[in-house]
Amino acid sequence: MDGKVSLRAFLEEDLQFLDRLCTDPEAVGEFEWIGFIDPHIRRRRWEKDGYVGPDLTALAVAAADGSAAGVVSYRSTRRSGPIGGCFEIGIALLPEYRGHGLGTAAQRLLVDYLFDYTTANRLEALTDEENFAEQRSLERVGFQREGVLRGCYFHRGSWRNQVLYSVIRCDVRPAA
Repeated sequence: MDGKVSLRAFLEEDLQFLDRLCTDPEAVGEFEWIGFIDPHIRRRRWEKDGYVGPDLTALAVAAADGSAAGVVSYRSTRRSGPIGGCFEIGIALLPEYRGHGLGTAAQRLLVDYLFDYTTANRLEALTDEENFAEQRSLERVGFQREGVLRGCYFHRGSWRNQVLYSVIRCDVRPAA
């Protein structure tokens, strides 16, 4: 646990936060907003398994006061090794919590968690080519830029590039 932020399972009192992610374009930011979706889809997922599942797990990024400031997620991806050997991670913070180092701290906690409690050898993150804040955050945590995936996703009316980052278990990661 970091002094500014912690990760935890979503609680019932976080349901309004989860609803906001589906109804407020500003909540997740310009690079994560995919458009309006069923406003109760996240609530139903929470009722099903609390967002801890075999295909996708999401955890609350809790601010110092315990309130949900954002979400981190991870899912297993197949990279020719065994299932669970590689995870793709993601993060979204509410606007009022961005720019204060919470995202970097949350990603550091997630990396430590996955290397401590899973068999993962490789963690990956994809980010929009223009999301420089996220790129800096990943690099602070120890991720290395591997390359650009050109025209790989459609967002806000155009095909966009993404940058692929990774960190592997044996990499030396910067201290907090």
